[in-house]
Amino acid sequence: MDYLSENEIQKVRLQKLQELKDMGINPYGERYPRSNTCQQIKDNFDEFENEDVILAGRIMAIRGHGKAAFFDIQDDSGKIQVYIKKDNVSDETFKLYKLLDIGDIIGVEGRVFKSQRGEISISATNLKMLAKSLRPLPEKWHGLKDTDTRYRQRYLDLIVNPEVKQTFLTRSKIISAIREFLDERGFVEVETPILSPIAGGAAARPFVTYHNALDMQLYLRIATELYLKRLIVGGFEKVYELGKDFRNEGISVKHNPEFTMLELYQAYADYKDMMELMETLFAHISQKVLGTMKITYQGEEIDLTPPWKRMTMVEAVKQFTGIDFDSITSDEEARKIAKKLNIEEVKDSDTRGKILNLVFEEKVEQNLVQPTFIYDYPLEISPLAKKKEDNPDLTYRFEAFITRREMCNAFSELNDPIDQRERFLQQLKEREAGDEEAHVFDEDYIVALEHGMPPTGGLGIGIDRMVMLLTDSPSIRDVILFPTMRPKQ
Repeated sequence: MDYLSENEIQKVRLQKLQELKDMGINPYGERYPRSNTCQQIKDNFDEFENEDVILAGRIMAIRGHGKAAFFDIQDDSGKIQVYIKKDNVSDETFKLYKLLDIGDIIGVEGRVFKSQRGEISISATNLKMLAKSLRPLPEKWHGLKDTDTRYRQRYLDLIVNPEVKQTFLTRSKIISAIREFLDERGFVEVETPILSPIAGGAAARPFVTYHNALDMQLYLRIATELYLKRLIVGGFEKVYELGKDFRNEGISVKHNPEFTMLELYQAYADYKDMMELMETLFAHISQKVLGTMKITYQGEEIDLTPPWKRMTMVEAVKQFTGIDFDSITSDEEARKIAKKLNIEEVKDSDTRGKILNLVFEEKVEQNLVQPTFIYDYPLEISPLAKKKEDNPDLTYRFEAFITRREMCNAFSELNDPIDQRERFLQQLKEREAGDEEAHVFDEDYIVALEHGMPPTGGLGIGIDRMVMLLTDSPSIRDVILFPTMRPKQ
């Protein structure tokens, strides 16, 4: 068969569309009541053999164009083979079959049988046109491999790549299991504003928009943290939100401007409680959805079984670089060490705490394959976390790392309004000095804290990264149905 361009194929299909109309057939049909699904029949053949069934789905392959032919239809459950013979159907039905193309969505009435090759099939007695496809599906044998096209036209990706659909079904199961896990532990799911007059709760650059009626600038939220902690002030003791956050930052295999976060807060708890909750949650979800706590990610076996390894940031830096930051007493000394380690991002104004974090990011993160909690983060980079009583240069904060990636961020929350005000003022100075990702000053949040917030543990988990891990997906775009893309040139 001569190769036809997509435009030529469309012309042929438009001709067929007109022929269907000329026959009095609506190419875009009405409601179609199905009796069964493809997989249901394949799984229960003994029950359905020689029984009449009604199916519907998309044509994925056609074999033969004579008086008898086979074609495959695909529904939400899977594929099944359909056999059509001119002698077994009306002339109108066979004429309709001759106008079918791969990609068309049809209804099939017929009897269940096994072909000579032993394949469970449907012997068609009637066909119904439900939707004519005017464009061809990606070429049969090579499928849809180009990642750019897959992300832009996810609907095609889902049609022709069954493993992709499975990824998103798994994602749905993960999210359901998260809700079930938290609900069973007494957490209450809430919803907080996406549009806010202040972009707070994280160090990130926001998306800016404008409300005409109020004549004011608004921001898409970068985090749900400050609203959720207001609810703790208000008397909720266990709250969580699963929702979208937005950060006007770069795109990479682990970053998308729009992403899904789980944030939860528990009154009368601390960061150690959050560590236990984090490792228990991940292990539970993996066991429930995948049936195991030992998974493989990009060729590496990962054991999610609690308890996970725990190291302070200082201990981790010492283990992987040999440098003991406990013995470094000045900012200047820290800057010299960073330069020896060839860390280029160091500024003359950077403090010991910021440099400790830079060294950790550059030299340590790459080694954290198995689940590891890194805790006791520097004060300078933790403006919403409580100071350590025995070392006020550090905070009760941790992050969990798996496969060299940060999976969560958690604190013993700062509930001292005076300290919080001072931290916000320091962040304001950094913002004025040019740091666009420094926290903004949120006066209303301070007022809320002044009414009293109990000691609280807080935890934020990047759901997209969790799904990447549990579906063995190399890029965040593989687990977001419609990732943000640059306009096609």
